[in-house]
Amino acid sequence: MGNLLAAQSGGPTAAINATLRGVLEEAMVCGRYDRVYGGLYGIKGILEEQLVELSDVFLSPMDLDLLSRTPSSALGSCRYKLGDIKSDETVYEKLVSIFRKYDITGFIYIGGNDSMDTVNKLSRYLEQRGITDICVAGAPKTVDNDLTETDHCPGFGSAAKYIATTFSQLERDLSVYDTFGVTIVEIMGRNSGWLTAASALARQNGDRGPDFIYLCEKPFSVERFLADIRSRQSEKRGILIAVSEGVREEDGKYVTETRADSRTDVFGHKDIAGTGKVLEEIVRQEIGCKVRSIELNLMQRCASQAASSTDLLESRLLGVMAVQCVLQGKNGQMAVIKRVKNHPYRIAYTSVPVSLVANKEKTVPLEWINEQGNDIEQPLIDYLQPLIMGEVSLSLSNGLPVYFKIGGMRQGAENTEAVLGR
Repeated sequence: MGNLLAAQSGGPTAAINATLRGVLEEAMVCGRYDRVYGGLYGIKGILEEQLVELSDVFLSPMDLDLLSRTPSSALGSCRYKLGDIKSDETVYEKLVSIFRKYDITGFIYIGGNDSMDTVNKLSRYLEQRGITDICVAGAPKTVDNDLTETDHCPGFGSAAKYIATTFSQLERDLSVYDTFGVTIVEIMGRNSGWLTAASALARQNGDRGPDFIYLCEKPFSVERFLADIRSRQSEKRGILIAVSEGVREEDGKYVTETRADSRTDVFGHKDIAGTGKVLEEIVRQEIGCKVRSIELNLMQRCASQAASSTDLLESRLLGVMAVQCVLQGKNGQMAVIKRVKNHPYRIAYTSVPVSLVANKEKTVPLEWINEQGNDIEQPLIDYLQPLIMGEVSLSLSNGLPVYFKIGGMRQGAENTEAVLGR
């Protein structure tokens, strides 16, 4: 019957393991696979034959339930870019040989934009070589919510809930003083401001929330930013600002490009962290008030204590949909969510060619951002609100969360033979 292989890639989230759970459940009940393998550390680990037989790891429904409530990537991750097929087919030939060796007929890659690029290239290679007994599909994941063709991405709802919760708590902290000050919170988002926009949800229970919200979709002006702050100086309270890490000035340069240590990763992405710190120094020099910056950084990705049960359920069902794609021989598809209705919230699950997704970005519509570029409009709130609904109970021991761990990771097996238990 053949075997199924699943792997995870890119940045971790609070919901990526829920997608893995959906993959496992569907693969185990469909009766079409002898074994389900997990590739450790994404496509890079697969190339090194770091595989673990997941049917030996998850022995009960309770294991799967704990997995779905465990943040981060249980199988490990990587940032590995496949080369152009025309330039070098070696790596593709090696992947196919590994699939043949382990009798893998279906491969599910769970990840974001760069991962969908991998799915797209590998599926095209299979088609070009007339290989029809191996099928590849993608399952979306990214807290940035920037994948096209899907209404929203697994992991985003939980990250959005964490951000909104954090802003409501920061507002409580700042409200105890009657002196003016500025707190700048930097939120992930290179070219899309979805996460930063989620800070506005802190206003939903009648709280003030952020005073200003700057998304990377609109050009950022330091002069307007300072003018916004000065407009509130007469108030005897601190102001709270949400800003995307990827805000760029009129000339297209990131605010952080003034730093001498700016770097790029293997995909050519510039290191843009530090926007809040740059703006903090500008406020200190130009206005001279008390100012501090907070970079949420990694905390917003895997904060399972604020996970959205809607997010985890949808992530799980997208894993199911991805397996159905390979079962039906739909090579090169990505499972997606289509929103049917907002009130009450209804969605449908389907799939689209991954070629429509790879190397494209979905940004916040400009009409959902106010004209001044320092806040968002109600339609964006209506879009965001359903995604953070529902709470997730944590398994606790010694007062702390208990998470699922797969054996054979770096702290365990040192080679493939140990990983596979041979």
